[in-house]
Amino acid sequence: MGILLCLPLALLLLGAVSALHLENTVPALQSPEVELGWGLGGAQEQEAMLTAGDKAKALGRQDEDGEEAAESDAAALDKDLPCPGEEDTIPIQQDPGCQTCRYLLVQTPERFSRAQNICKRCYGGNLVSIHNYSANSRILLLASKINQAQVWIGGILKGWFLWKKFRWTDCSSWDFGYWALGQPQNGKGRCVALCTKGGHWRRARCCRRLPFVCS
Repeated sequence: MGILLCLPLALLLLGAVSALHLENTVPALQSPEVELGWGLGGAQEQEAMLTAGDKAKALGRQDEDGEEAAESDAAALDKDLPCPGEEDTIPIQQDPGCQTCRYLLVQTPERFSRAQNICKRCYGGNLVSIHNYSANSRILLLASKINQAQVWIGGILKGWFLWKKFRWTDCSSWDFGYWALGQPQNGKGRCVALCTKGGHWRRARCCRRLPFVCS
């Protein structure tokens, strides 16, 4: 009889211990905070898997997109600004090989977008496009006399990824280049400047303020 009474008591104790163990473990599995923490950890692991190159490319794209947006905003604000005075401009001698080619050097430094806007609004043209060595040398001859290292010409990098190409703002064909050593591959910026020493071209950030040549 004593054995029969002890058996139910042992079963009750075993059940109580099992219930206590289950109570301590189940909430941890069902806790929303734990599930949310796991989700955040997975996202952090994915972020950590991004290579430095991927991040650099993403930052580069953001930088170019921001630069292009800033140019558009600047051009919209420049519509009512006055044109440069005659004292700020120098006409470049006409190219004998091109009777319709007329160049004007504007000495006042401007951003690329505003320089293009001034060329179009004030002189009915565009930033200069250069299609041969003779024209490049003629522009260099005068640009080298001002106290600036570079001047804007009308080249700009357009497009996305593999479709990126340098284009002229006057939409003429890109059939000539006079790049400095390592350019344009190692350059930064989407806009093209002509160096006043040597006449070679370099990429430059469009937000820089430089003198410029209109045609």
